[in-house]
Amino acid sequence: MDIRPISPALLVEELADRVASAAPGSWVRVAFDGAPAARPEQFADALVDPLRLRGREVLRVSSGDFLRPASLRYEYGRTDPDAFYTDWLDSGALVREVLGPLEPGRSGKILPTLWDSVVDRATRAPYVTVPRGGVLLLDGALLLGRGLPFDLTVHLWLSPGALARRTGAEQQWTLPAYARYEREAEPVGTADVVVRVDDPRHPAIVRRP
Repeated sequence: MDIRPISPALLVEELADRVASAAPGSWVRVAFDGAPAARPEQFADALVDPLRLRGREVLRVSSGDFLRPASLRYEYGRTDPDAFYTDWLDSGALVREVLGPLEPGRSGKILPTLWDSVVDRATRAPYVTVPRGGVLLLDGALLLGRGLPFDLTVHLWLSPGALARRTGAEQQWTLPAYARYEREAEPVGTADVVVRVDDPRHPAIVRRP
């Protein structure tokens, strides 16, 4: 495994170039996958303006808006790492309402949010239509290994030590879920792009053999 240090600004430009190189008439579904400590939402947000400058319409979606209701998430308690890994994300809804409509030949009409997990009720958000050639930037955790149809996957990798240090005390119970994710989904081996973010000021591209 080879590590190539890169500045945050150059990383954004390289990713934007890669996304924008897709066929102009095709939707591009990009996943930024990482634990909250890796700040995947910040990486996704950073690509919005560079992609628009490259002529691409952009829609931001967060997987956190597609969690299951609390009665299902907390069936085995509020701090069960296995339930967190397997049961919290409503993958079916994410495919049905967001990723599926951006398949070739589909409508492009998607639901940007489904469930407000704070108040535990539907957001009742209106549908929006992503124009052809538009880009979906979706952030979230534990996204890979579920068969979700993305066109580009970016995994933000933290070493176990960095993940533990940067995860707050109230979320330490999630660490076994991320260890399981590394074993079972192998995101470092399966993502299209892997970025090591132990120090977010000094990211590095992980190049595999």
